[in-house]
Amino acid sequence: MSTSFPSARRIPTNGIALAVHEAGEGPAVMLLHGFPELPFSWRHQVEPIVQAGFRVLVPAQRGYADSDAPEDSQSYSVKNLVADLTGILDALEIGQAVFIGHDWGGLPAWYAGVYAPERTAGMASLCTPYFTPGEVDLLEAYEPLRGPTHYMTTFQEPGVGEALLERDVEATFRACIRKRGWTLDQFEAAGPEIQAVPAGVFVGDPQLFGDELLTDAELGVYVDTYKRTGFTGGLNWYRALHKDWEEGLGYDFHVDKPALMISASDDWFFPRGATDGMEELLPQVEKHVVAASGHWLQQEKPDEVNALLVDWLTRNFHS
Repeated sequence: MSTSFPSARRIPTNGIALAVHEAGEGPAVMLLHGFPELPFSWRHQVEPIVQAGFRVLVPAQRGYADSDAPEDSQSYSVKNLVADLTGILDALEIGQAVFIGHDWGGLPAWYAGVYAPERTAGMASLCTPYFTPGEVDLLEAYEPLRGPTHYMTTFQEPGVGEALLERDVEATFRACIRKRGWTLDQFEAAGPEIQAVPAGVFVGDPQLFGDELLTDAELGVYVDTYKRTGFTGGLNWYRALHKDWEEGLGYDFHVDKPALMISASDDWFFPRGATDGMEELLPQVEKHVVAASGHWLQQEKPDEVNALLVDWLTRNFHS
């Protein structure tokens, strides 16, 4: 697999600059990566979506790669991340886009329909369900489910996640971005120390992932980038979780636009049934599950993901 990828240019937006990879012509589709990932995580999707007649924009989001990484962790709230994306559209004189996210990228993809509905043609997410602010923030909500050793809790303390992930960057990515390992049934039958999903899963302790997914050349893209940038930018997204909750209170989360949810059959990062009830808030949502797949879905099962994305995009956004 080639490590070639569309070139990027830095685009000023929302008081910072983001590196944005671009390809194709037509209705705009923005692909939003997660953690600890890069725009390169979408390498298998760009060309099929371009060939289907779309203009693809893949930003390195706030804190990642060659984009700016402000020191203030609270500037990484999802509402502000959506403002980053609409600022890109402003700079490129694009009225609307379809926002497609994976992992953490799913939150700004979904919430674009809430915070910037006039700029949102549609929303889609791989793995990350649509959820609304509850009585407590996400950290507090996960406490009874995962306990105090859950990785999102560990990542709250500045420097702790960095020390764990940066100790050996190559080992981190060799351990983390892998094919499906444990099935969801196996995970749910495991002990509490496993079901807590401690931060050690990112460095292989315990190793819940499966066989290697990346070629040495692909691995090198992640390793070289993160050796240069570190992990603080991405970790700051976790440190803004309480602000996410505060900013979301009072908004209307009913979004009547084309929506797509693609889940992995064995993604133990999310509780079973995490996508149940999305139809109540997203009346146009379509839901699919990709079999025998883990969390790094678009890299592990690109053909299946591409077929679902291209079909949905073509049906909903070509005039």
